[in-house]
Amino acid sequence: MTTKRIEKKNIIRLYAYYTPEITASTHLVNDLEKTLVDNDFQIDCVTPTPSRGLEQDIVDNYKDIRYEEKYDGKIRVHRFKLLPENSVVIKRIIRYLLLNIKQYRTARNLSNCDVILAGSTPPTQGIVAALLGKKLCLPVVYIVQDIFPDSLVSTGISSEKSLFFKIGKLIEKYTYKHADKIIVICDEFKHNLVDKGVLAEKIKVIYNWINADEVIPISRNSNKLFEEYNLDKNNFFVTYAGNMGKAQDIDTIINVAKIMQEYKDIKFILFGSGDGKKYYENLINSEKINNITILPIQPQNRVSEVYSLGNVSIVSCKKGAGKTALPSKTWSIMATATAVITNFDKDSELNNIINDSKSGIACESGNVMEIKHAILKLYDDRALCSKMGNNGREYIKRNLDSNMCTKKYIQVLNEAISIKKDR
Repeated sequence: MTTKRIEKKNIIRLYAYYTPEITASTHLVNDLEKTLVDNDFQIDCVTPTPSRGLEQDIVDNYKDIRYEEKYDGKIRVHRFKLLPENSVVIKRIIRYLLLNIKQYRTARNLSNCDVILAGSTPPTQGIVAALLGKKLCLPVVYIVQDIFPDSLVSTGISSEKSLFFKIGKLIEKYTYKHADKIIVICDEFKHNLVDKGVLAEKIKVIYNWINADEVIPISRNSNKLFEEYNLDKNNFFVTYAGNMGKAQDIDTIINVAKIMQEYKDIKFILFGSGDGKKYYENLINSEKINNITILPIQPQNRVSEVYSLGNVSIVSCKKGAGKTALPSKTWSIMATATAVITNFDKDSELNNIINDSKSGIACESGNVMEIKHAILKLYDDRALCSKMGNNGREYIKRNLDSNMCTKKYIQVLNEAISIKKDR
């Protein structure tokens, strides 16, 4: 009796950042890889040697590594040298251009592949994927985590009249035109693309997910962060975790904390990274705001402790940016049964989800008094605070389970591969 040979499907996956680098999407990458491997896919990852947010000894360990294997060779990682991260805009642009060139040169030599999977970081990666698709005669699946260049305007980085924005529009148009399938992370993004002339039938909405078996509520007595940072377990904690750049509107959070200093047992904890971290540390010290502390960003394996630390956790975005962003950290907060308070555009999809799921209080971006009142409402009513947290976890388990969402990726990839066969 002969065993039927299972045909493996091979993906070229383009990454700007990859393990051991930690980003907001690290858990998405890990979960998707596992599901793909379990469903007879093989992956060729094309990515730079790591440098972002890492200790120098880790960077040094990887500097000469050009090839790795994971999952018994089912995932092959092809690395190349690249300039380290830099906060200067022009240097960052140069780095991204070099990334694109090196990714193309590396990936064009890969053989026996069926589909290309690329993301929107950096935005020019869609062009690389399209050019590779033409070179290798492969279909392209493009994942939109951020609406570029709209996000440049909504975050105040650029204006619609700027040359930078106009170039961004050309990049966007080319990318969407040459992608065979496009995955977006919310309905709002799909509407945005359709309004720009993208065919609705090639767009699939797949929300970012969270593994509710891995990201779980941690009690204060079991949460080691309290002891490590000498935090009083009797306090009411308001937390924020993530990047501290322009788009995140950290100023509003700090202004809320500033006017709440009279409440001695309400404390704000920011787990921060990004260009603005030092600026905000200096601001807090210079203005002598005594109820707010900035702590280092924590590794991915401590996400349950981070988001369980607060009675409530804030998801924040600059006014006007809510239409072009849906922070997946929200799902991590909800998975730990922590109530969510948003600092987000009033009519955004995120605020609608929070309201509909009754998992927190949705506030309008930049409205300091509204956020203050939301915090006090949950401070005064701990039972409501707990109930909202539990509602959030139940919403995640029903709607954003990792197994459910990653299998939708398989469906899209298989549809794209069938396009290749029809060509």
